[in-house]
Amino acid sequence: MQGNGEDQANDDAARAAGFAAPFDRAEWFDLLAAHGFAGQGRLDARGSANGTAARLPLRIERPGHLAGLTNWYSFAIRPLFSGGSDHRAALLALFRDLRSQAARLTLYPVRDEDRAGIASALRDAGWWVKANPFGDRHWLDLSDLDHDRWWASRPGALRSTVQRKAKKGIVAVELLTTFDPGSWAAYEQIYAASWKPEEGDPALLRAFAEMESARGTFRMGIARIEGAPVAAQFWTVEDGTAFIHKLAHVEDSLKASPGTLLSAALFRYVIEVDGVKRVDFGTGNDAYKRDWMNRHERLWRIEAFNPSRVAAWGPALKAFARSLLRKEK
Repeated sequence: MQGNGEDQANDDAARAAGFAAPFDRAEWFDLLAAHGFAGQGRLDARGSANGTAARLPLRIERPGHLAGLTNWYSFAIRPLFSGGSDHRAALLALFRDLRSQAARLTLYPVRDEDRAGIASALRDAGWWVKANPFGDRHWLDLSDLDHDRWWASRPGALRSTVQRKAKKGIVAVELLTTFDPGSWAAYEQIYAASWKPEEGDPALLRAFAEMESARGTFRMGIARIEGAPVAAQFWTVEDGTAFIHKLAHVEDSLKASPGTLLSAALFRYVIEVDGVKRVDFGTGNDAYKRDWMNRHERLWRIEAFNPSRVAAWGPALKAFARSLLRKEK
């Protein structure tokens, strides 16, 4: 676990670049490690150059194979910087040093905006690198749009559904900005009755929600029909971005569209009250996300192999051979 000074420096650097996220903070990586997602051990790779420090939280998949410290809740993994502005030099130093510690490095999910810089630094540090598209992300870029102008740009079927279902008054929506045990219990009840697979680590998600509530970034919505909870959503807000973490609704309530009404209410709140300029729907290419978002990008899986380690040669050969086969098809 890093010191508070370094953590604050990383937070400040992320905010200065306009993209601070909950997945950039030391507390998030500490939480993952505490809940068993560090594999065979955690390793925070570090490098520095020209007054700039770079850090990349990793886990040991197996001896010689490192991977980004992430799990299915993570929207992205990327190097974190503090100090000066020479990010490339610091990242190059980090990856050069890492060659003495690993034969293989896997990073996923990597956003398109970070892919080229990471891959280039790895190559210049002496790694063999393969970057393959793997998954998708949808997000909303509001730019100078207010809520009403954004809403007018959404599909007519979506706007009609919200208008018709809201008018019926069947669904009651409650929005919360602090963690409430009773409301979280309602969310867990909804999730258990939903179409979604069994939650991977509900204890971690609750701990994360409580942590974000203490920071003032927590947003949650509960939809009820005749008092019974039927839909819930957990979001957070920081640095001008709203992050949508979890959605769930009870299947037999779909005719009333509680999840759609809840989304509409939360979008209005974070745009009008919180003043966000971006909404991030995380990973996944679910069709319904297109109704709400106006940006779509591929996510990337970066595989790097250390040519100085014999153990890397076989996996590297397989990775590059797969790429050639895909091109031939």
